[in-house]
Amino acid sequence: MTFFRPALKSILAAGLIAATAVAGAQAAPASTAKKELVQKLLTLQQPGVEALARNIAERPAQQLWQGALQAIQTKVPAEKREAAAKQVQADLTKFVNEATPIIRDRAVKLMPTTIGPVLEQEMTEDELKQVIAWLESPVSKKFGELQPDMTNALIKALLPDAAPVIDPKLKQLEQQVAKTLGIPLQNAPANNGNAGKAPAKK
Repeated sequence: MTFFRPALKSILAAGLIAATAVAGAQAAPASTAKKELVQKLLTLQQPGVEALARNIAERPAQQLWQGALQAIQTKVPAEKREAAAKQVQADLTKFVNEATPIIRDRAVKLMPTTIGPVLEQEMTEDELKQVIAWLESPVSKKFGELQPDMTNALIKALLPDAAPVIDPKLKQLEQQVAKTLGIPLQNAPANNGNAGKAPAKK
């Protein structure tokens, strides 16, 4: 599992830099009323932070999956590829499911000391009230519920639409890399079973 550590460290490092920058900003103390508004807004933002936590956990797992898939296709006997892919998927899914709540809990804990000061410094009480009113409105909630469907619809249409243009470029890139490295370009075997699927999400 050491392969994904650099990616995860870079993500966490970026967050640490942002937190340090916020902590270093000197702002006038916020009023009690404003602090309460900020806390309410942070609470309303928790679902988004929780989604971000899963994204952070999935990103290194997806990177590791790409490397594992390449190894399976080139180094594992054909009759064992499907079983190997399923086992790797199970291991990556387990990692994501275990890492997500850890990252989520730490993110929620850090929100008051990272996001909170930004809101206190950059937004007025009236602006905070307007944002809260929007987030609590039925329209905002409905829009939030539609986000997954809208994203899935876009991805479904985008992938086949872009594939005819992107696939030849990707093939050309693979050939160029193989030529640069002086190695023969192996034809990827046909995917069978779950060998070409990304780690399962829950």
